[in-house]
Amino acid sequence: TTAETVDTRDAQQLTQFLMSKMSKQPSSLSDKGIVINFPRVTKQSLSPNAQVLKELVESYGVSGYEKPVREKVKQLLPSWAKPVTDERGNLVLSVGKGKPHLVFAAHMDEIGYSIAAINEDGTATVKKLGGFYDTLFEAHIMLAHIGDQPSVTCLLSPRNNYFRAEMRNPNTSELILYFGTNSKAETEQLGVKVGTSITMPKEYHSMLSNRANGRAFDDRVGSASLILALQKLDPNKLKQQITFVWTVEEETGLDGAQDVAARLKSDVDFVFAIDTFVSSDSPMEITRFAYAPIGKGAVVRALDNSNIVPRSLLNKVLALTSQNNIPIQFGVTGGGNDGAVFTQYGVIDIPLSWPLRYSHSPAEVIDLQDLDALANLVKAISESW
Repeated sequence: TTAETVDTRDAQQLTQFLMSKMSKQPSSLSDKGIVINFPRVTKQSLSPNAQVLKELVESYGVSGYEKPVREKVKQLLPSWAKPVTDERGNLVLSVGKGKPHLVFAAHMDEIGYSIAAINEDGTATVKKLGGFYDTLFEAHIMLAHIGDQPSVTCLLSPRNNYFRAEMRNPNTSELILYFGTNSKAETEQLGVKVGTSITMPKEYHSMLSNRANGRAFDDRVGSASLILALQKLDPNKLKQQITFVWTVEEETGLDGAQDVAARLKSDVDFVFAIDTFVSSDSPMEITRFAYAPIGKGAVVRALDNSNIVPRSLLNKVLALTSQNNIPIQFGVTGGGNDGAVFTQYGVIDIPLSWPLRYSHSPAEVIDLQDLDALANLVKAISESW
């Protein structure tokens, strides 16, 4: 399985035993143990846009623990941008003056777990943060994030009936984290405590034909699109007020966006929530619903579980993309978006997206051309809505 675990001391003892059988002289191994030289993998050079996305993807930030992502966003913004962090942890940048007042919102958080309890034997139970299938993470290496300290490697152990389970997806209560420790005190000495955030390790991977793989493209692609648009915008030429928001705790209930909406209320005219279009563009899915092929451009989420975009405004977005030669799609998908919490104050929600394969899994796949199109669309709306 992907959860195979060994103790290197066992390997040392086995090697020492074999060496003693091959020689009449007693043998010993150094404390450094066995050194394995792994082959090097050649890394492809990245475009500037892909580099921004890579840095965001490789920053960790489960819902409620978004600080590393927030700091990375701040680093990647142009020098003129001076965002502020509100009490909830949302990062807010307001530029320009006048009406209509536009809000662009992309969330910083990702799915994951937190420690629910530490058991006497040193293992721990977990609490799920966000909606996803536990089976995609069961029996895999995980990371416990200890503030500013190095993360602690642990294992999300497979269920006792892992190979004979009748239910493919386990109950979260069945999942146990193993740290290699033997007691609660030893685990706590690692810096692990109740509330510590847990994720699977992740890395941005370039693929052929402008494709890329990485976990947490939802919603690091959206966050990247705002940064890339701001890098091209001249704040002195904007004709209306625009507020860019990188929100927290979207995966656990749109809580960060709710705080922003309650603060701004009816002062906002339009909100453009930038989030994933969970697409059926994969080999095993039926394309009758939520079909938006990756590589064909940004997507207007015309209808989802939380919102319907007025036809006149959908057409306005499509006309704008035509004028600026921006590839665009529109469609219907499931889920909600940060903009939905603004509508109670009379704000019109126009969600913008990019198509994503295998959402909320380690196998997420995007096409970088869609990121480029989305960033260009944010810029075009900012300049001429």
